[in-house]
Amino acid sequence: MPEPLKQWRVCVLTLFPEAFPGILGVSLPGKALKDGVWQLETLDIRSFASDKHASVDDTPYGGGAGMVMRPDVVDAAIKGAEVKFGKPARKIYLSPRGRVLDQALVKELVEAPSLLLLCGRYEGVDQRVIDTQGLEEISLGDFVLAGGEVAAMTLLEACVRLLPGVLGNAATVDEESFESGLLEYPHYTRPAVWNGQAVPDVLVSGHHEKVRVWRQEKAEEITRQRRPDLWNKVQSGKTKEKQS
Repeated sequence: MPEPLKQWRVCVLTLFPEAFPGILGVSLPGKALKDGVWQLETLDIRSFASDKHASVDDTPYGGGAGMVMRPDVVDAAIKGAEVKFGKPARKIYLSPRGRVLDQALVKELVEAPSLLLLCGRYEGVDQRVIDTQGLEEISLGDFVLAGGEVAAMTLLEACVRLLPGVLGNAATVDEESFESGLLEYPHYTRPAVWNGQAVPDVLVSGHHEKVRVWRQEKAEEITRQRRPDLWNKVQSGKTKEKQS
């Protein structure tokens, strides 16, 4: 008999644990959470503050606007999480200056048996705790959020849907945007004619090879038009394959 799948485990450190599971508690991620495919735990960073005001932030050295999350409090929260849930395979700080999350990185994270996600607030986290704890910084893109909670949910939703058994049809993943380096082709469903617009004839032809070719052509066309950066990567990859 095959070995049972190990549960994928995540611990989120946040000042707002009530925000979770949020969107992760519904649809496919929520069902997978309920079915035990993955485990989500949250810890309130503020509970690790040591003063009577439960302070988690302070003014930045060198001056400047905003506040910075204290290294002693964040470090205590990380250590508390490790004591309670075990040491995670990867420790991640959601940060706008981190490596940009893409599908390749999502696949990496799914391979790790457990994650710890640190959600920052204010102007960010003291650099010393980032260095000391060896936190890996990951960003959603070139913009700034008020905190890391939404970023954490986005990262987790992207990961959970790749866990074995979450999606009913494994082929669905293979055909999605970014899996081949291209954006996904257009989709159509009933009614066959809507608002005066008909579904492309090839999709109702019943000719599977013609459908495959049409979808590939559309994926290439859309990628060239909308994401020339991705298209250049695909073309560069093809050139390297010919040279090898």
